[in-house]
Amino acid sequence: MTRGPELRGEMVRLRPIEARDADRLWESLHDPVGMRMTGTTATFTREQVDEWAATVSDRPGRYDWAVTSGAVRGGALVSDAMLGEIALGGIDDDARSANLRLQFLPDYRGRGYGSEAISLVLRFAFDGLRVDGEFEPGLGLHRVSLEVLSINARAKALYESLGFQVEGCLRDARRDGNGWSDVYVMSLLEDEFRPGSDR
Repeated sequence: MTRGPELRGEMVRLRPIEARDADRLWESLHDPVGMRMTGTTATFTREQVDEWAATVSDRPGRYDWAVTSGAVRGGALVSDAMLGEIALGGIDDDARSANLRLQFLPDYRGRGYGSEAISLVLRFAFDGLRVDGEFEPGLGLHRVSLEVLSINARAKALYESLGFQVEGCLRDARRDGNGWSDVYVMSLLEDEFRPGSDR
């Protein structure tokens, strides 16, 4: 079982995806902008989404978190609703590598949630971090990679601001309507990641 820890930042809290997140996951699959920007072309039934939400956090080789608000009022969380999702998948213990994926629902894009969510996951991936006053050991990864479409300039800029570097470009690798989109392969290595910096 790979159910990850809850990770908390100033703006966001990351908790393992649960069955109750199925409605939001289903909603994200009907967001044409999100589907286009992530290059998602597969279709899913509601039953598949329900099953995924109920089981994904217990699947080996990956960590899947719901991004929720970190706002607290009167000592309690203001909301536990999913704003988006972030995942570390394809974890290879021998190569000490994984890939990162992030997607937000339409109302929560461009608010800074993504930057903090990625930073929390990177700290967990590389070094570990404090969770509720206790040190949560990290995965000790050497490399985290991702893919971003050339049509998604805002996401590419976000990843670059966090230290990811372009390794290469897969030309015309994804369909975009009647045209094509390049796919940039980006990565961040452990010695390039500096916890405690502005990232």
